[in-house]
Amino acid sequence: MAVKIKLKRLGKIRSPHYRIVVADSRTRRDGRAIEEIGLYHPVQNPSRIEVDSDRAQYWLSVGAQPTEPVLAILKLTGDWQKYKGEPAPAPLLVAEPKADKRALFEAAAKDTADEPKGEAITPKAKKSEKKADDAEATASAESTEA
Repeated sequence: MAVKIKLKRLGKIRSPHYRIVVADSRTRRDGRAIEEIGLYHPVQNPSRIEVDSDRAQYWLSVGAQPTEPVLAILKLTGDWQKYKGEPAPAPLLVAEPKADKRALFEAAAKDTADEPKGEAITPKAKKSEKKADDAEATASAESTEA
């Protein structure tokens, strides 16, 4: 039985992501796999590549043949060079970790807490002043009529 290390496609139509799997060479692309040894997400920037190095080394040592795309991934991660005894390549680019949203919110709230609150452009009319103005208006209207 010939064993291959190949990509298993997952995801939506224009949003593919792959799992690096060890499978019988006769199985279909997305069919049954013996073992999953990694991930490949090409849409992310930089591409997300995770390979279980120990398992990849094991399967290469027992004769599993990688397909061309998997061979390129293994060369990027350095697993192929480790298997062949060659020097390791430059390290992969890794995406920056996202900032914690709660920490950002707390920092923004702390910054705004020290600031004085802004005044309204036009002051609100108070109910007591409004009643007094109405009373004066009615009194002046009555005096003009008399």
